[in-house]
Amino acid sequence: MKIGPKFKIAKRLGAPIFEKTQTQKFAASAARVKDKKQGRPGQMSDYKRQLIEKQKMRFSYGITERQLRNYVDESLMKSDKPIDFLMSRLEMRLDNVAYRLGLAKTRRLARQMASHGHLTVNGKKFTIPSHQLKVGDVVSVREGSRSSVLFAELADNHSGSVPAWLRFDVKKLEGKVESVPQYLAAETLFDPEQVFEFYSR
Repeated sequence: MKIGPKFKIAKRLGAPIFEKTQTQKFAASAARVKDKKQGRPGQMSDYKRQLIEKQKMRFSYGITERQLRNYVDESLMKSDKPIDFLMSRLEMRLDNVAYRLGLAKTRRLARQMASHGHLTVNGKKFTIPSHQLKVGDVVSVREGSRSSVLFAELADNHSGSVPAWLRFDVKKLEGKVESVPQYLAAETLFDPEQVFEFYSR
C-alpha cells in the first residue's frame, strides 16, 4: 500500500505513527506545530478529530480504507465490546504479529515477509499478511528463508522484548500466540472510540 511521505503524514496527524518518525527530531517538530496551533482561534470539528484518529489507526497498521471499514463493521456486528474486538483483530494479523515478535523492524517489512512466503503458521506457509491468527498458533520463519539476509543477524540483534501475549524463541525463530491481546489506551497512539464515531456518521 503506497502511503506517501511518512514524515509529512505523521506531522499532519500529530502522532509518530511510523517507526521512522519515532525520533527526537519528529517530537521537536511536532511540539513546534502544536505551539503554533494553540495560538489560532477556533476549535477542531468533531468530524476532523474523528478523521485524524481514523487515519492514525489506518496508517499505524498499514491497512487500506476498505480493510479498516470491514474490521469496524465486523466488530460492531460480532461483539458487545467492539473496541476490544477491533484492536484484537488488528493485533492478531500475521504481519503485525511478525512485527511484534521482532522478526521485522517495521510492519511494512513484516507485511513483505509474509507476502513473499518467508513465514509459516503452524508449519504451513502463508502469503496473506492479513491472515488472522488464533491463540495457540505458532509463527515461524520458513526453513528455506532462514539463511536470508532478513534473518541472518536476528539472533544477535533481537531486543528480547515481546508483548506479554506472545512468546518468542529467537534461536528457533519461532513465536507463539499465548493469549488474546488486551487493549490498553495508554499504549495506543489513537482513540478507537473516535474511529467508531467516524464510521457511525
